Amino acid sequence: MPDIDRIRRIRAEDPALIGEALRTRRRRPLLGGDGRLFIIAADHPARGSLGVGARGFAMGSRVSLLERLAAALERPGVDGVLGTPDIIEDLALMGVLDDKVVVGSMNRGGLQGASFEMDDRFTAYTVPSMVRDGIDLGKLLVRVNLQDAGTASVLESSAAAVSAAAAERLPVMLEPFMSCWHDGRIVNDLSTDAVVRSVAIAAGLGDSSAYTWLKLPVVADMARVAEAATMPTLLLGGDPTSAQDEVFASWQNALALPGMRGLVVGRTLLYPHDDDVVAAVDIAASLVHGTVGAAAAARAR
Repeated sequence: MPDIDRIRRIRAEDPALIGEALRTRRRRPLLGGDGRLFIIAADHPARGSLGVGARGFAMGSRVSLLERLAAALERPGVDGVLGTPDIIEDLALMGVLDDKVVVGSMNRGGLQGASFEMDDRFTAYTVPSMVRDGIDLGKLLVRVNLQDAGTASVLESSAAAVSAAAAERLPVMLEPFMSCWHDGRIVNDLSTDAVVRSVAIAAGLGDSSAYTWLKLPVVADMARVAEAATMPTLLLGGDPTSAQDEVFASWQNALALPGMRGLVVGRTLLYPHDDDVVAAVDIAASLVHGTVGAAAAARAR
């Protein structure tokens, strides 16, 4: 159970301890012995995206979210967490980031449902701040909308971030989508052709791709997606819109393809339909690492 009163007290009375907690945590190599990564994602709230399925404000309680994250990070096979600074700093004060990979979300300014939704300027971590705080991996969204001229500035700023990260030897994970306006909102095209095109665009960003990773959705023909680039790739979990066993099976199949290094999953595991976070996380960990308990692996099949 997170000590929320302590976190609130430090934020009010001694905020310098926040940076100290991050910079003095015990760090680990990005990849372990099996070369795989399983990251729990918690960057949704900063985008104003608080719903999970029919629960419109499931992620509206920071206390509940931190409890679920702490439970997930304690499980074997969970390598780390993805979040914006507010989430990462809370977790650092809780002392749960030792020996974990910390992925810093650069976030996006284009909030869901806003008239400026395609204005994906960065609003959270920067490359210098990630270097300062000892963040292990950066993450940024790259939505490409051929109907919106604002995409040009998004690509320019994304390329600059990739270049800056490469100069610091900081791995950075790009999450690309081909997107379009539909009835006043942005919709991501999850066809195989669109994902392959988005990968080609993202792979070419920046003055070096040496430290570029990809974060991609699981779509119909993942074999084609796996052939679209040579960068290490993590699979995103997406929204929990289908039966959990079907989702796990799709992840398992995709993880078997060349270049697929693991999973980045958030709401599907933190807010499963039965609220059993530990069971859901254990199954996903078994899919990534293959060594996290016979019971979990049996359930995954």
